[in-house]
Amino acid sequence: MSQTPNDPAGTTHQFQNFAGQAPQQPAKAPGMNKGLIFGIVAVVAVIAIAAIAFMLM
Repeated sequence: MSQTPNDPAGTTHQFQNFAGQAPQQPAKAPGMNKGLIFGIVAVVAVIAIAAIAFMLM
């Protein structure tokens, strides 16, 4: 008596559906990165301090 082999991983159709799905990644919040904002503020502060120091000379 022969039996049909039982695939423990599922059927080919189920695997194809799984493989066709887009990878599940957490969605990033829209907007600017906090590090970028901090960097821009730091550059503006350094330029302002340099301008004030240059004016006092």
